[in-house]
Parts: sequence; C-alpha cells; structure tokens
Amino acid sequence: MTITERLLPDGLWELFQRVVPVAPVRPQGGGRRCYGDREVLAAIMFVATSGCTWRQTPESFGPSWSTVYRRFAEWSKARVWAKLHRLVLDELGRNGELDWSRCAIDSVNMRAMKRGDLTGPNPVDRGKKGSKIHLITERAGLPLSIGISAANTHDSLGLEPLVRGIPPIRSRRGPRRRRPDKLHGDKGYDYDHLRRWLRNRNIVPRIARKGVESSARLGRHRWTIERTVSWLSGTRRLHRRYERKPHHFLAFVGIAAALICYRRLNSTAARP
Repeated sequence: MTITERLLPDGLWELFQRVVPVAPVRPQGGGRRCYGDREVLAAIMFVATSGCTWRQTPESFGPSWSTVYRRFAEWSKARVWAKLHRLVLDELGRNGELDWSRCAIDSVNMRAMKRGDLTGPNPVDRGKKGSKIHLITERAGLPLSIGISAANTHDSLGLEPLVRGIPPIRSRRGPRRRRPDKLHGDKGYDYDHLRRWLRNRNIVPRIARKGVESSARLGRHRWTIERTVSWLSGTRRLHRRYERKPHHFLAFVGIAAALICYRRLNSTAARP
C-alpha cells in the first residue's frame, strides 16, 4: 500500500470527488494541472495528521509544497471540508449510525502561534494568544457541528451558533434530521436564556447547574465528547493554531471532523 492509499483510502477519495469543485481554467491557455487532486489531497492529509509545515511536505507525493498549499486555500475558500464532513454524516445517517438521543456540547482551547482574527488571550494559558474549538457530538461522540472563536470567548456564546449549524442529515427512514432530543453541557452553559432557547426548539437541556450538580454526575453522559476532543488531537496540526487566517484553521478542524466520522463509516462497512 502506497502512502497515498494509506492516507487517502478509496472510499474517502470517492466521497471527496463528489464535493470538490471543478478546477478553474487557467488564463492564457495554461493547460491542465500538473498533478491530480488525489495526490494533492493525500499531501494535505499528511500535513493535517503529521503536523508538519507546508514546506516540509515530502516530495514523494509529487506536487510541490506551494501547489499543495494553493490547492488547500482554494478548497478551503469553497468550503470543501465542511461539505465533505456533511457528506460523511449523510452516509452514517443513511446507515442508521447516528444516535440523536443524547448529544453533548463542549470546547477546547489551544495556543495560537501567529496573530490573526479569532485569537485572544487564553484564560487557561496565562493570557497567551489562543483560539477555541467548539463542537457538538452525537451520543457516540461523532461531531455534528463545529466552530472556532478566540480563546477568551465564553463557551455559552457558542451554543446557539453550533445548534443552528447542525446540517440536515439523512436518516435511515423518514425526513432529514438536525435536532437532538437532549443536549448535555457543563456549567459553562448554565444560563436560563439558553435553556429557554433550547426548549423552544424542542430540545431538552441537560446542563449542569453551578453549585448544585457535581462534575462526577455530569460525566456519566459527557465522557464521549471528552473522548472526541482527544480524537481531534490525532490531527496533529490542531495541537497548536499555526494558521493566521481563521478559515484555514477552521478547515483543519473540518478535516479532523470528517476523518473521525469516516473512520466510523469505514469500520461499519467492514462488519460482516
């Protein structure tokens, strides 16, 4: 198995082909691209999973590091990674692999190595510049909705955008779905207006109350999202924020979410 096949299995490549935009026509008869999308995508996956810089992209992939970065920027602007994540979720939903009965919301901070939009002083890292990843997962920990913000953004401000950001996902039977039955959150989301907002959308809030519920009791249903946060670290590019542009940072979060969901899809397809 080649490194391209290992980083980009056939199933993921087939899904990617359904969302990648048509290559733009080069001016003045520039002709076809020197390298195909599969080689470039495999190189992007290598950067995402290894955490290396763009200039450290191995020459064995074929395209130069500048070609890989340029294609990554094009696809990020076209929101290809969000579309890929949604497509994998659709396949999981069609197979009945998504459990909407208990979803959870959480966030994780990380240091920003460069200045840029959506960075701010990290309250858990001595005020150093950082960013925050917000996510909602279904019962088994598969990410349904993701977002980013500055590290000093309060968790509660991410709840409404994340819930609205859950895409309409296919179901095994019946219409598409985008609303969980229950939403679990820690004490950072303990606000009455958020509970009312969720109830108005027929979502039962299961949010810990400050000074009432212990963290041990809270963890009975929220440990899965903590595991998902650890899964994100498998995409080593997310150990720090190296991207100055926020939509590039969000792109790597989208790649990580798509890979987490695809692993579940691939494992279910391999069952006898």
